[in-house]
Parts: sequence; C-alpha cells; structure tokens
Amino acid sequence: MTARRPRRSALYMPGGNARAIEKARTLPADVVILDLEDSVAPDAKTAARVLAVEAVKAGGFGPREVVIRVNGLDTPWGAEDLEAAGAAGPDAILLPKISAPEDLFACAGAVKGRARLWAMVETCQAIFRLDALGAAGRAHGVDVWVIGGNDLVKEMRCVPGEDRAPLAPALALSVMAARAHGLVILDGVYNDIPNLAGLERECAQGRAFGFDGKSLIHPSHLEIANRAFSPPPDEVAWAHTVVAAYAAPENAGAGVIKVEGRMVERLHLAEAERLIAVAAAIAAREA
Repeated sequence: MTARRPRRSALYMPGGNARAIEKARTLPADVVILDLEDSVAPDAKTAARVLAVEAVKAGGFGPREVVIRVNGLDTPWGAEDLEAAGAAGPDAILLPKISAPEDLFACAGAVKGRARLWAMVETCQAIFRLDALGAAGRAHGVDVWVIGGNDLVKEMRCVPGEDRAPLAPALALSVMAARAHGLVILDGVYNDIPNLAGLERECAQGRAFGFDGKSLIHPSHLEIANRAFSPPPDEVAWAHTVVAAYAAPENAGAGVIKVEGRMVERLHLAEAERLIAVAAAIAAREA
C-alpha cells in the first residue's frame, strides 16, 4: 500500500453491467475493477469492452482507483481489450494469467505506456518465476500484483479449506517477491459471499501474511476488508511514539533506543513512518 493510494479493497464489477458500474461510483471501495474476463460471457465480451471504456471516459468515480481487467492476449479479445483500455486511460490495466516475463513484455508493448499495469499471480508457472516477474514488472510499469486464488486452486487441483493451507507457500512467496521489488500486493477473492465471519477470518489471515488489501466480488465485503487492512489505532499510536522518540535530541543518530521499556531499532522507525503515512492516506480517502 502506498501512502497516496490505499488499496484495502479492490472490488470486481462486471464490465458489461451498466447498473453495477453506476453503483460502483458510490461504494466505499478503494479500487473498482471493471472486469472483462471471468465475469463476462464470450458472446458479451465486445459489448462489455465498449461499456467499460465508456464508463472510464465518463469518470465520476471520485477518489476510487479505476482499473480495467482485460482478457489475455491468447484469447480472441485480448489484443482489442488492451488497445481500447489503453486509449480509455484508466488508472491501471489488470493483466490476467501472467506466467512469464514474456507475457508481460507482450502486454506492455500493446499498451505502449498509456496506462500503468497490474498483474494477476494465478498460475503455477508464475509462482516459480516470481522474482523474474517482479523484475520485469518494475521495468514495464507494473505497480500491483493481485492473487488469483481460484485459478491457482484449479491448476493445483488442491482443496484449500478455510485455512488455505495448500496455498500458504504460494501466498507467502508472492508477498516476499512483491516486497523485494517494491510492489503492492492484494490477496485473492473470498467466494462464500454470505459468510461474513469467514471473510473476516480470511482478511485477518491475509493481513498476517503481509498483503496490502484484498480483491472482492461483492459490495457486502467492503466494510470488512477496509477495516481489516486499516492500521489499528493502537498500532498507529505506537508508531507516533516511536517517531517522537527518535526525533528527541538525545536520540539523534542513535541506532537502537529504549521506548517505554521496549528495544527499538531504526528498522522499526521506518515501519512506523510507513504506518503513519498509510493511516493518513486512509483518513484523507475517507474524508
């Protein structure tokens, strides 16, 4: 999560549903993803592309970041999706099933720098190429990774269960690679729409893994995700205490200091400053 753009909640909305898109302009989502891929039937792809592009051009989304998820270049719609999305000028274009740097190069070439890029991490090949994908992404305008858990589960043929144990290695490695390359990373969707208690547990798990936010498939999930990925007030208060301690004249240049009986290093100062910036950005967003 950057200080300027909180991404606690990224809500997928069907790109071909005008009513859903209009509703998205009023929802408390940090990010709205107009989807041309999974939520759109093959015979509706072209119409959905037109509608999504028109919605981006019309604006009215306020402080929400607006992203178009296109179809892959290996589909009949991918090339035209990238051309149209690039011309529309969304905040970003979300690329599905990026498994190798070559996939990213091809998409970046089609977009020609007209929009920032986000990439889905949702294949077994991608998990084994995370470092290369991170390096290639930073060179080609990628800011954010989004976990595609459903596709990953399908490829693995695993049964994730409530604790997502089979996915844990992939999730942890993805977060590590994102941090190594300075990327924001969003957790995958939660499928059981009415099970809000289950969603809350998965959001807490995602925050524990280190994700910056969560991708979502239903507006009823927004409040829980926004709360889960906002810094708790006690953590923000402690961060201010740490910053104030290092700002004291007697601690100028100190590496390790004692703050309220706890040993604190400069790495904790850096994290405290990041947390304060995140909280400030969220406060500004919600104002």
